[in-house]
Amino acid sequence: MPTDFRTILALDVPVIVQIGRRQLPLSDVLNWAPGAIIELPKNADDPLDLHVNNKPVGTGAAVKVGENFGIRINEIADPAERVKALGG
Repeated sequence: MPTDFRTILALDVPVIVQIGRRQLPLSDVLNWAPGAIIELPKNADDPLDLHVNNKPVGTGAAVKVGENFGIRINEIADPAERVKALGG
């Protein structure tokens, strides 16, 4: 494997698990305080969206890993699509 390819594969990329998205007026956002609850337009049983570099690459379900949360991947884009999400 060429050194340049190994370097690319070692790069850290942003991975985001999105549970939902909602638009709100700025006035609502400014009124948030600790303990505020923001309702999301998604059912609790719906799959979570998995993004790499802010591009969708799959879906999954929330799991507990020790004291942390994780995601069990249910669907994932093929490798070419994942590379495309990185801008390649």
